[in-house]
Amino acid sequence: MTGSHPIPSVPGVLSSAQVAETAATIVAMQESDGAVPWTVGEHVDVWNHVEAAMALMVAGEVTAAEAAYEWCLRRQRHDGSWPMKVVAGEVEDASGETNMSAYLAVGVWHHWMLRRDFAFVERMWPVVRRGLDFVVGMQLPFGGIAWSQEWDEHGPATVNGDALLAGSSSIYQSLRAGVALADLMDEPQPEWELAGGRLGHALREHRDLFLDKSTFSMDWYYPVLGGAVRGQAGIDLIASRWEEFVEPGLGIRCVDTNPWVTGAETCELVMALDCLDDRERALELYADMQHLRHDNGSYWTGSVHPEEVFWPHEQTTYTAAAVILAADELSRTTPASGIMRGETLSEHFREIALECGCLDDASADVVSGRA
Repeated sequence: MTGSHPIPSVPGVLSSAQVAETAATIVAMQESDGAVPWTVGEHVDVWNHVEAAMALMVAGEVTAAEAAYEWCLRRQRHDGSWPMKVVAGEVEDASGETNMSAYLAVGVWHHWMLRRDFAFVERMWPVVRRGLDFVVGMQLPFGGIAWSQEWDEHGPATVNGDALLAGSSSIYQSLRAGVALADLMDEPQPEWELAGGRLGHALREHRDLFLDKSTFSMDWYYPVLGGAVRGQAGIDLIASRWEEFVEPGLGIRCVDTNPWVTGAETCELVMALDCLDDRERALELYADMQHLRHDNGSYWTGSVHPEEVFWPHEQTTYTAAAVILAADELSRTTPASGIMRGETLSEHFREIALECGCLDDASADVVSGRA
């Protein structure tokens, strides 16, 4: 097993020592069972929990990160899902959310790229497989993924049949990571590849069929961040709403109707821009959002302008995690720094989508970024 690497830094913006300080604030909020809540006393959801584990790995906090992954193993339910909200070890919302249940695949692939620890992947692989099987089983006829189901351990669950654009975009990345893990384990999962091909087509060609959450910035940039839309199509998508969401010198709005700039969304857009080789604006936005940094290295969730008031009045682990992962993506420091760019993820979906007739050759060139 290998995995020693420097802690990322972004010259002129954030030093390695500052990144390590930020990771330490996540560790300080981690609960004794390995769970990483949004903030002290708040709930845990498995998506943000895995994102925090990834950030901890990048910053060298391996023990804390692996405790977080062990939590995922213990808390998964028999259908492959996790509860939507867990507070202090107790389930507050039992719903099974597909985006959350898919994301462990990205975390495990990220861990593999950093540590090359095959024993860890072997231990987590059945958990990843159950999670993605659950997700693929909720694909809708047009290719999107139903966003959640009401969980019932005694009988059939009720599926919430709408698909979320941002969530399905993240699932697309998770399926690519899952297929990469399947290849590593020599356990092909063709149904995931077919689902990924259909999902990618829906994200490129049928975004109007997803539940309308267009007031949220995540619906704007996530098709790029998740990897379904790249190349000129991605550039055009980002340009389409730049003026509505970007607050120069501050970051981006979470919702287009409110003057509330949020750190996690800004860092995610930073990584989406990096995926499009728009490094100048990515670096500029990354520097802009540093006004949310607290003296102890944590990050406020967001701030309201022009009042310049931090709101909500809390520092969140998911914002700190996004800052750390963006630092790695921008600096190309660790072997896992291309996780959002998809450099090591499966490219099979293009061929699968062509074979099933989901897209033509011209559309496939857009998928791969050649157009």
